[in-house]
Amino acid sequence: MMQTVSNLKSQISNFRILIRLPNWLGDVVMATAFVNAVKNQYTDATIDVIIKKELSGIGELIPGINKLHLFSKQDHPGLGGVYRFGKALRPERYDIVFNLPHSLSSFVMAWATGAKQRIGFRKDGGIFLLTRSVKKPAGVHRVDEYIHLLEAFTGKASTNRKVELKANPANISNTVIINFNSEASSRRMPVDKGRNIINTLTTHFAELNFAFVGSPKEAAFIDEILTGLDNQLRLQNLAGKTNLKGLAELMAGSKAVLTTDSGPAHLANALGVPTIVLFGAGDENNTAPYNKDNLQVIRYGQLECEPCVRNTCKLYCFPKCMQLLDEKRILKALSLCLNYA
Repeated sequence: MMQTVSNLKSQISNFRILIRLPNWLGDVVMATAFVNAVKNQYTDATIDVIIKKELSGIGELIPGINKLHLFSKQDHPGLGGVYRFGKALRPERYDIVFNLPHSLSSFVMAWATGAKQRIGFRKDGGIFLLTRSVKKPAGVHRVDEYIHLLEAFTGKASTNRKVELKANPANISNTVIINFNSEASSRRMPVDKGRNIINTLTTHFAELNFAFVGSPKEAAFIDEILTGLDNQLRLQNLAGKTNLKGLAELMAGSKAVLTTDSGPAHLANALGVPTIVLFGAGDENNTAPYNKDNLQVIRYGQLECEPCVRNTCKLYCFPKCMQLLDEKRILKALSLCLNYA
């Protein structure tokens, strides 16, 4: 029996895609380029995502998403919980699941959805639980790694690669956002170095305010850096006082963001805010913020061990690569962001 044109259009518009996003803030932000590439290749499809409950505020800022499914290990413990979470999505009748993490639990979740096509990277039990497993490319940026998964499945190139979030700018005047935190000590700003940087910046930029951000557990670290510094009236510790959506809005309204290599670096870059990233450990070729516009990356770059990817520094017992950063380079970079040069 022949189908009418209207019926064909209805089937296309009912095509449903589910994307399992990664588990870390920076990776979720970088995965927005993958979401955008999927939208470009499946222009009439409905796109839903699975995202960690703690990162739901970022999910709300990704353009073009129809629905967020919030996952928590605490609410769905073990492989049994993962399976039940995936199975509960079967009524959605997804045609394709793209699985960006490469863990056994994420493969089980994808399989449990009952989607016709389940695509992910080749690892652990993925070859049995996915309908198509793709070899993970080596030596490429994380954004390009994710998009490789789509290209390998569709056979079509994705040329418009951009990491993007949308947030309403907060009403903060003449403020630079600073993030000196990181989960890894090798990427976290040493206290004495942070104090030197702040005094340099507040002395040079007498008209600017500086707001420091972070999680609740990082508030004490920021207090330690700020205690006794000059120009206290222009310094504000906002660590633990915003959620992720609020943080994005602060960044969107700021003059610039100065940050260590961390999730907030990717967040600022995705919002189009002038961003300066201070690198210690980590390889900027793989995990630096992706959009090159309004981005400056600074590292010391003269130690034989650079770059490394260790979470702790085994050689010096503290991040010497961060300690040796040049305050004058940071000052110049911020001047360029603010068009003061």
